[in-house]
Amino acid sequence: MKYPDGQEVKRGDRIELWAGNQGRVVCAIDTGDYSADYPKENWAYLGRGIVVLSEQAGLIHYTEPEPGMRLIKRDTLA
Repeated sequence: MKYPDGQEVKRGDRIELWAGNQGRVVCAIDTGDYSADYPKENWAYLGRGIVVLSEQAGLIHYTEPEPGMRLIKRDTLA
């Protein structure tokens, strides 16, 4: 999946989901990249997209980016 600006979404990214709500990408299903806390065997059934742990809404699965979704910081250690 890509952000609206065309950048690839990666596990570990700190993102703004909408004004006032940030989160971290914990699974990038399209690329098969899963964090240790959210392993493939628990999340691959979703088929595609990303899973984000958001500050205000908990876990959210996206198959397409929201128009206002943007990368805040790339986690180089992800």
